[in-house]
Amino acid sequence: MVVFSIFFGQLAGIPSDGVPYPIFVYVGLLFWQFFSGALSDTSTALISNQSIITKVYFPRLILPISNVITKLIDFGIATIILIGLIFYYNYTPNLYGLLIVPLLLIITFMASVGTGLFLASINVKYRDVRYALPFFIQILLFITPVIYPASIAGKYSFLLALNPMMGVIQGARAALLSTTPINWTLIAISGTCTFFIMVFGVYVFKKTERYFADII
Repeated sequence: MVVFSIFFGQLAGIPSDGVPYPIFVYVGLLFWQFFSGALSDTSTALISNQSIITKVYFPRLILPISNVITKLIDFGIATIILIGLIFYYNYTPNLYGLLIVPLLLIITFMASVGTGLFLASINVKYRDVRYALPFFIQILLFITPVIYPASIAGKYSFLLALNPMMGVIQGARAALLSTTPINWTLIAISGTCTFFIMVFGVYVFKKTERYFADII
């Protein structure tokens, strides 16, 4: 948040919809870090626990899903820091917006689990996936409106809607910071997309689960 605030907020002058830029970018990073951290850990969950997988049988889904759930602790700690930022900048958030946070967390959870299960499945066979993943996440960061408002893309902002995390981050800012009206259509699109992503991820994972112990 500090780095982004210096380089993008002050030097580049990226707009923040009338909100102090550190708060603006932190709300985006709050959900993004949950997603990226969960995705990174989930995709390597099988490789990291190969000694257990090869010796004991248990539902393999427990490993990646537990990694996502533990990220909720980080999310909770990061939320406390956000509260401190709000007091520091003397900014009044929309407390009613807190009611939408559980829904946004569910969407982020589905996106993390679905994408993570798919990557975990192919990572078992193609070990180079874990080396390419950080670059993939870095690219996703810059095509997701985390450090800039979606409006900066102008008439091409609809292309950003193809990214399910856009609806989450835009919804969080609209709900908590009142930057724009809550776009329920965008949130519904994100929720629908992430649901199908999760279903696809679970399908691929279950389809290849029987070979995990042999390949690893």
